Amino acid sequence: MNGHPWTIRRLRSIDDARIASLSAVLLDCIEGGASVGFMASATRERADRFWQRIADDVATGARAILVAEDALGLCGTVQLVLDMPDNQPHRADLCKMLVHRRARRRGLGAALMREAERLALECGKSLLVLDTVTGSDADRLYARLGWSRVGDIPHYALMPDGEPCSTTYFYKYVGTGIPGRQ
Repeated sequence: MNGHPWTIRRLRSIDDARIASLSAVLLDCIEGGASVGFMASATRERADRFWQRIADDVATGARAILVAEDALGLCGTVQLVLDMPDNQPHRADLCKMLVHRRARRRGLGAALMREAERLALECGKSLLVLDTVTGSDADRLYARLGWSRVGDIPHYALMPDGEPCSTTYFYKYVGTGIPGRQ
């Protein structure tokens, strides 16, 4: 083991059992109040459909996904959107960094982020971009990990209970392979 109560690995495909586990983590985050693209009324079926779309992207190489597992099963995940426009071959979007409430405050979020940065380099990406709820735990985590804050957009999204929230955009250079730079 790696000294942590979890292991992190890349999935190259996502089967139905894994979709169920990913849906459980997503629904736990929503129930915990996280603004991750879903409202409080999200159902298991809705979550499964979301993950099936992600599975399709993983199968084609348009996305890379990491999962963290502990003794109880899947407890975290993060994705890299790799399929970018032709003029942005060096960039990826980091998204859906989710940590089950049972695994929070133990360093798993930071570990997922570091592994996503490593994976980005492996995939030939040197610039990462993400967004998160302004003032959230994730906002503070990204700043601590050296991500650069671009700015905030007020009333960008809704929390699961319907309250508006602001979003903060971040970026981070994880390599030097930026076209046009020496």
